[in-house]
Amino acid sequence: MGTAISLDLADDLPPATLNGLADDVFDWMREVDARFSTYREDSEVNRFDRGELLLSEASADFRAVLATCAELWGVTDGYFDAYATGRLDPSGYVKGWATQVASDRLLAAGAANHCVNAGGDVRARGHSAAGRPWRIGVRHPWDASATCLVLTGTDLAVATSGVYERGHHVRDPRRGEPARGLRSVTVVGADLGLADAYATAAVAMGAPGVGWLDRLPGHTHAVVTDNGRLLHSRTLPLAP
Repeated sequence: MGTAISLDLADDLPPATLNGLADDVFDWMREVDARFSTYREDSEVNRFDRGELLLSEASADFRAVLATCAELWGVTDGYFDAYATGRLDPSGYVKGWATQVASDRLLAAGAANHCVNAGGDVRARGHSAAGRPWRIGVRHPWDASATCLVLTGTDLAVATSGVYERGHHVRDPRRGEPARGLRSVTVVGADLGLADAYATAAVAMGAPGVGWLDRLPGHTHAVVTDNGRLLHSRTLPLAP
């Protein structure tokens, strides 16, 4: 998916078990990449976009992702748009969704204490190997070596969308132009796929996205504006 993926397994399990769990996570991520990558000519996304693959012929995961993207288009008043670039690109949901699925599978396999990080989209459960709640740093949007805040908790889905790595790549689907106003948006919730999509939608909205996030039930957020203001929910799980 064009990003680095890291995994921290904190349960005291036999090394062979831990290695098997890690292999399962990375095999899943490779499967997702092969299916949904916009950079691979043979991916389902590109074959479907070119009209070479019927929806009825696609995998169950592909059909489920497209259905969720359609629902998110409605929930976000069209600001989460998998066709915002003129071609099918569900990446704003897929990375978080894939990481959430990986975490759900680890939990089901008995690995209750883990942290999966896919390019800054993080699903953390339980405690670290030190027995403490996980600490998740949110990258400073102007300084890659620094954080602008740190979150902590034992059951967190943290998604960040921003323009600091790939420029203004998120498009405002209404104006058909790169979105402006918000440099970084972090959304915290229970499901990483939804948090990822909501963060992307807020960036696409620009400054009005802050008010939209304030009204989003079941989620907290942190926003850095283009002019450097840091705004966040009062109940954001900040580390002391």
